[in-house]
Amino acid sequence: MDIFQAIILGIVEGITEYLPISSTGHLILTQSWMGLSGEANNAYSIVIQGGAILAVLGLYRKRVLTMIQGFLGKHAEGLKLAINLIIAFIPAAILGPLFDDKIEALLFHPTPVVLALGIGGVLMLFAAKWQRNAYHEGTDSKSFIDIAHLTWKKALIIGLLQCIAMVPGTSRSMMTIVGGMAVGMKPKHAAEFSFLLGLPTLGGATVFKLFKNSDALATLDYTSMIVGIVVSFIAAAIAIKWLVAYLSKHGLALFGWYRIALAIVFAIGIYGGYFTFGNNASSTSTGGEEISSTAVPVTFKNDHCPALPVADHVEFSSITGPTTVCQWPDVST
Repeated sequence: MDIFQAIILGIVEGITEYLPISSTGHLILTQSWMGLSGEANNAYSIVIQGGAILAVLGLYRKRVLTMIQGFLGKHAEGLKLAINLIIAFIPAAILGPLFDDKIEALLFHPTPVVLALGIGGVLMLFAAKWQRNAYHEGTDSKSFIDIAHLTWKKALIIGLLQCIAMVPGTSRSMMTIVGGMAVGMKPKHAAEFSFLLGLPTLGGATVFKLFKNSDALATLDYTSMIVGIVVSFIAAAIAIKWLVAYLSKHGLALFGWYRIALAIVFAIGIYGGYFTFGNNASSTSTGGEEISSTAVPVTFKNDHCPALPVADHVEFSSITGPTTVCQWPDVST
């Protein structure tokens, strides 16, 4: 992987990690376009996720500080937020390691990914419309709430919905934002809670995946890793600030239509043979999502050396694939 590829992947990871449009889907398309594959590429995708995590820490450092103060008994609101995040994180912490391998074996196929992208898009189109009818400004039980007024039960609901993002192509941020809206949070506040919940969820997932891919991690180029992390950090910070500002004035319809369009691109690309991924390919993981992604190795017919794959020629050629001791037929007669 060269520096240019590292920059491109860092931009894609940073922009899409916290937008409700499936970061994994975009990484698959980008990696396929650049012809990247293998376990080292998988490990790299996990590493640069750290830049997106650091972006949240930087932008929400004041809230993180209040949570630390809360644990020290100096900030009641910060303690409540920290407890709610822990409660919301617990389902993923339990179910993630338990079902990671099973989901990888059963759902890392084109059809589930395309369906998840499309269904998620439709869900987002209806989420905002449903919320406008279900909640309103006021002080009763059906009024909107912010992060400070989120109860532990509602935090648990968000956490349970986050686990659905284990299905490849779903998007962790989409499920947590929609979950926050379902319990009465405005899109802006739901997105902010989603960002903060990403700290333990993405952090835990990153450590877990790096442990599983420790051998491949040792093969990575340190310069590319540093570049990817820095670029991912910058891109994620910009994306987060833009999303919060956008959701303050608009709903989720834009992202819903975008996901549907991405599902169509996926379907055309996969079933048209433009790019492929499957269980025998390398795995790409971002947060609660994971999808296998790589080009299927090209298989050639055997020519004169049956044990070695070489190009199939109409006439005998002095140029073959691998160099080996091979008895060529006599073509002088």
